[in-house]
Amino acid sequence: MPQPRRIAVARLWHEANSFNPIPTRLEDFKRREWTRGREALAGARGTATELGGLVRFLDDHPHWQVAASRCTSAPPLGPVTSEALAAIQEEILADLADQPWDGVYLSLHGAMVAEGDLSPDFSLIAAVREVIGPDPLLAVSLDMHACLAPSMTGAIDILSGYNTYPHVDMDAAALRALTLMERAFTRGVRPSVALRQLDFAPLSHGMRTVSGPMAELVTLGKEACQAEGVGDVSFFGGFTYADTPNTRAAVAVTHDPGLGPDPLLDRLSAAYEARRDAFRVSLPGAGEGVAQALRQLDQGARWPVTLVDAADNPLSGGIGDTTALFRSMVESGSDLPMLFCFFFDPDLVSRAHDLGEGAAIDCALGGRITSEFGAPVPFHGVVERLTDGRFRNQGPFEYGREIDMGRTAVLRAGQMQVVISETCQSANDPAWCDLHKIDLSRIAIFGIKAKNHFRAGFEALCGSIHEVDCPGVAPADMSLLPYRHVPPAFYT
Repeated sequence: MPQPRRIAVARLWHEANSFNPIPTRLEDFKRREWTRGREALAGARGTATELGGLVRFLDDHPHWQVAASRCTSAPPLGPVTSEALAAIQEEILADLADQPWDGVYLSLHGAMVAEGDLSPDFSLIAAVREVIGPDPLLAVSLDMHACLAPSMTGAIDILSGYNTYPHVDMDAAALRALTLMERAFTRGVRPSVALRQLDFAPLSHGMRTVSGPMAELVTLGKEACQAEGVGDVSFFGGFTYADTPNTRAAVAVTHDPGLGPDPLLDRLSAAYEARRDAFRVSLPGAGEGVAQALRQLDQGARWPVTLVDAADNPLSGGIGDTTALFRSMVESGSDLPMLFCFFFDPDLVSRAHDLGEGAAIDCALGGRITSEFGAPVPFHGVVERLTDGRFRNQGPFEYGREIDMGRTAVLRAGQMQVVISETCQSANDPAWCDLHKIDLSRIAIFGIKAKNHFRAGFEALCGSIHEVDCPGVAPADMSLLPYRHVPPAFYT
């Protein structure tokens, strides 16, 4: 019978956009995900998340006795306030202190930035190692867009990153890390992590894993894991909108102590570097994108032709407030049915709910937080639908997770529908359409602030999907951003 194992679990998941002017506060964590103990595990059951993967693992390994400390995440806004970070870290460290753990599993993102700390994920890792001491195994799972600090390799024993983008394998990344921990217990062999940073920062626009350069690299990593002594190979792209010294491509290998990882890292790093140019993208502007969409529709393209404004994607730290794509759709003069998702405007949502469905509404959309990325656009229409903003994901991205967007409203002016919301969250799951009673097959042009995760749930529902590059805090043209820590040579 397997020996019982005492395992501690904690989760602190956040990706920061250094150019987003809205700081991430403790209430942002509490609103998106704020749980611990049995509640954390029960709520994750059946979800395609790291904690969902943990629950599946525990079902098959009942000899693991798991204590879940704080498990939390926040949407990708600006840097985390020092007060919020301290509150979360102190709770986790207090739970871990003075306990005889066999192992600790941390679910982190890896691209957090905080006030006064450019790599708080790895500050937490170092603090955890100090608190638990040298003996317990420490396993970590990270997002593919983590900005890896070289110092982390001395503190952790196991590392596994997402292999898919859109990230539909969060649970699988956790399962790999936990399986390697169990294997280490069983064999009595302590693994190590080796890391190689590369001197470039690939754009996530070109990082999808259905095909393309990252798909090829992931395949190479899986092949490498067939070799004796190699437990995990993960490729990381960094998060190009987190301005840190570690914002760059990286390769990490979890390996047995008898394996010298340098030859493998040399080979995989060379393969990554050889694909550097394949990650570059060239995107049309908003006006050109709308014109192209209308030409496609004239030629019989299936509805909807979808235009994705990645520069204001909330999951890239967008502010949900830029207007270039919406203005271009309005100014196109087309009488085809159009849908725009979304504008983040809590006050306007409140006003719409006060007015009620069917009421006339005159307002301005966008340009509320800043006019730097486009002036507000006048809107005269009606409040078509009001919702509480709650649904459960049906698609593969974070399947089963409960979503709370805050209240939302659908506004209509002629053939144009616009969704506004109380929080800065885009549509990344088809259940969003059900919530708003939107049938995409009746929409000719769908404009959305989103990027790659959107495709996981919507690719099959859209006639075609095209990215446009607009003004915003997450543009494809990285030279537009005032980096302090990322050299121009990394992206030019």
